[in-house]
Amino acid sequence: MNNTPVGAMTLVAVQRRRGQRTLNTLSMAWIAALLIAGCASYSGSSLVPGTSRAADVQALMGQPAEKLAAENGDTVWFYPRLAFARETYAVRFSPDGVVRGVDQRLTEQNVRKLVAGSTTMKEVRLLLGPPFRTTRFERQQRLVWDYPMNSDMRVESNLSVQFSDDGIVREVLLLRDYRKLGGP
Repeated sequence: MNNTPVGAMTLVAVQRRRGQRTLNTLSMAWIAALLIAGCASYSGSSLVPGTSRAADVQALMGQPAEKLAAENGDTVWFYPRLAFARETYAVRFSPDGVVRGVDQRLTEQNVRKLVAGSTTMKEVRLLLGPPFRTTRFERQQRLVWDYPMNSDMRVESNLSVQFSDDGIVREVLLLRDYRKLGGP
């Protein structure tokens, strides 16, 4: 049997609980700090065009999903984010490796730039980045790139871009899921 008085045992238990609460509080503060730091790197919003360089981008945002050559010798790095890559951030670099800009590419404004019958596969890839999923429709002789996205109306949407075998956009479909808004 334990010879410690009951009052002392209670005091030890209270001190342990207080110590645990302090530890929990410190743990939560540490997690919050990491989340805040993670949010800064999520979209690259702390990068400074004209000043930040490729090493800064990689240190902040990590390894890009894809790197593409653009016009004028520029390079674009793509960073798909969120579940199902619903946001894709693009960091554009000048030929000397300096950041020109950072922007979210999966927007309705960019979708409106896709023109059936003239936009090429290469132009779509440079505008929107890597697709979330690629599917082949053999009967239609079409390649389909799917981009889940949040529409400008904050509704979950799916963009499907269909290409013919010559690499030209043939159809652009933006389907919105209004069920997420709580409607019928």
